[in-house]
Amino acid sequence: MLPEAVREPFSDLLDAGCGTGAMLGMFRRDYPDKNYTGVDFSEKMIETAKKKRMEGICFVAGDCENLPFADNSFDVVTCSMSFHHYPNPEKFFLSLHRVLRPGGRLILRDMASNSRILMWFFNHIEIPAANRFLNKGDVRVYSKDAIQRLCDAGGLKLELYEVRKGFRLHCVVRKPCTEKRK
Repeated sequence: MLPEAVREPFSDLLDAGCGTGAMLGMFRRDYPDKNYTGVDFSEKMIETAKKKRMEGICFVAGDCENLPFADNSFDVVTCSMSFHHYPNPEKFFLSLHRVLRPGGRLILRDMASNSRILMWFFNHIEIPAANRFLNKGDVRVYSKDAIQRLCDAGGLKLELYEVRKGFRLHCVVRKPCTEKRK
């Protein structure tokens, strides 16, 4: 995610679903002059992140489907391996539109496949079984068409959707620089 984030200049980065802040620590180490914020639904994860005393990173307990930040606050939002837990992804995309600055980007990493059969298996067999037996809290993995619909509904533009080795989704979504008037 770091190479994707630094392709363009940025000053403020939010990591949605930051967990204990590991990725933000790497960003801060390599680019210490930027402003970093992490948000996670789990207060325990945020407590653990804060105990690490990572200077220059603000950690907030909050809901990624209703991001607790002011409008136009971030140039980049990253979301790594938490999106498949969101029960209302359309709310996340609407919240992204609100907190991203014009021209800002979401860099999304999650699970996916180019195979419709595997996507069906993930969503109808694997995820329900993992939730039933392991209480994992997974909700869904998303196809390119599903991400495109979320972007359209949220006023965002899908720029890149790639499934990489190991069923890893790499996706870039942008808030338009100018809004179309309705």
